Amino acid sequence: MDADSCPVKDEIVEIAKAFSIKVVFVASYAHMKNEVQEAEWRFVDCDQEAADLYIMNHTSSRDIVITQDIGLASTLLLKNMYVLSPRGTLYEESNIRTMLDMRYLSAKARKKGIYGKGPKPFTKQDRIHFINTLTKILSKVEGIP
Repeated sequence: MDADSCPVKDEIVEIAKAFSIKVVFVASYAHMKNEVQEAEWRFVDCDQEAADLYIMNHTSSRDIVITQDIGLASTLLLKNMYVLSPRGTLYEESNIRTMLDMRYLSAKARKKGIYGKGPKPFTKQDRIHFINTLTKILSKVEGIP
């Protein structure tokens, strides 16, 4: 779990507890907290890609990773993993290319000085969608119909 600025940490812990699944949050030292949820925490350097590199090097097939980073998601899909955004979007081979293309076009526009409105605010519906999607994935992994 890419924990830097993740809005659904409490939900992840709660759902994982119901399925008896271990949760590992990965965050940079800059995001270190004194109080931590019922999960393991791994803190990494503040370098731009340190959390991503840690996640790539410490996950394996059939793990579930929650991240907002589309580039990281595309790499993890190659490892046959479930990759989910905090808004409940399941990254899959069928949609990742389009997402990467949109990210590229947005970056290209920003270099030209064209700035969009930024991401939409995180809503209650996003939270519900995330909970439903993660629960569905964990049920599938556990063999529950």
